[in-house]
Amino acid sequence: MSKHKEFITKLSTIGDELVIEWDDGKKSRIFSHWLRDHCQMPTSVNANNGQRLFSVVDIPEETYIDQVYKDEKCNVCVVFQPENHLSVFSQEWLRKNCYDQNLQFDDRSEKQKHLWQKYSFEDGLPFVNYEDICKDDNIKLDALRMVRDVGFFILENVPIIEGQVLNVISELGYTRETNYGTLFEVRTEINPNNLAYTNMGLGSHTDNPYRDPVPTVQLLHCLESSTEGGDSVLVDGFKAATVLRQESEEDFDTLTRSWVNYRFTDPSTDLRSRVPMIELNDNNEIVKVRYNNRSIDTIHLPDNKVRSFYKAYRHWSEIIERDSLKIIFKLSEGDLMLIDNTRIMHARTAFSKEGKRHLQGAYTDLDGLYSLLNVLEARQQNG
Repeated sequence: MSKHKEFITKLSTIGDELVIEWDDGKKSRIFSHWLRDHCQMPTSVNANNGQRLFSVVDIPEETYIDQVYKDEKCNVCVVFQPENHLSVFSQEWLRKNCYDQNLQFDDRSEKQKHLWQKYSFEDGLPFVNYEDICKDDNIKLDALRMVRDVGFFILENVPIIEGQVLNVISELGYTRETNYGTLFEVRTEINPNNLAYTNMGLGSHTDNPYRDPVPTVQLLHCLESSTEGGDSVLVDGFKAATVLRQESEEDFDTLTRSWVNYRFTDPSTDLRSRVPMIELNDNNEIVKVRYNNRSIDTIHLPDNKVRSFYKAYRHWSEIIERDSLKIIFKLSEGDLMLIDNTRIMHARTAFSKEGKRHLQGAYTDLDGLYSLLNVLEARQQNG
């Protein structure tokens, strides 16, 4: 009896397909060109990094499967003609990667998230101790999973030192520098170039929609907080978009199909983008939201679309500001809020001119955080 685990009970070919019958009763039909393109042999992929050593145009158009059999290790061996090329696949690899048995990789869409609203955190908001994520990779992994699943977490006991937000980023990814610098100050200024630098309340929004690509993660570190007001507000933009879709499929579709202009200007900057407020993937699932009433530029739409756009825009704006979707809390000195800027909308209440409120902010990107998450998850799974 073979000591190798077998998933496959029968192999055959029909036309240009390999037919696999699995031990759980499922059957796969794999296109010959896909199989040749995914050859795992040393002549096809680099052993160190797994990258292909050939292009799809190097595969003859008339490629077909000449032979298929199992070797002594129960690997699936396929001979392709007219190249007379042998590919060897483990059964585990075929089961894991077979396109009709596995969904495409997806860590960004609404389907992979835990959508939330006002009362979703009755057991407490996701607070994490800063020193713990620096010392314990398992705690760091838990924090990164929170970014993936709920879109944010709050670090507590972050040293109250100017520039410390950049040290936090270095634990998780890479700083995204913008026209605001590597970091920016959030406090009242005279003649500010952005309303964020006043004591006004700010409505729910995502940052920098006028930038393409947008910074996908925002961090805000509270250095001083002795004013009345200035509470932080968060809204799950994916949840808000889902509510819009439930209440009016027409309005939802309008915002996914309407590309609008955003713009930011000051004496040294003129940033522009043209993007939809709700972005979908190829499965019609939400992958990004954008909303910033302060930064939307002049709206140019065809005559026959402008009325339906404003109907949908108004509906979307009303949902975003519903109390039932908001969580409200106050950042204390030493707290740092990290949010997925493609999903989570943030806001703040107005605050008094007495006392001081000083936050330092910076940007990073989901790519770096998700990369670290994947590495740490693989390390944990491999023991």
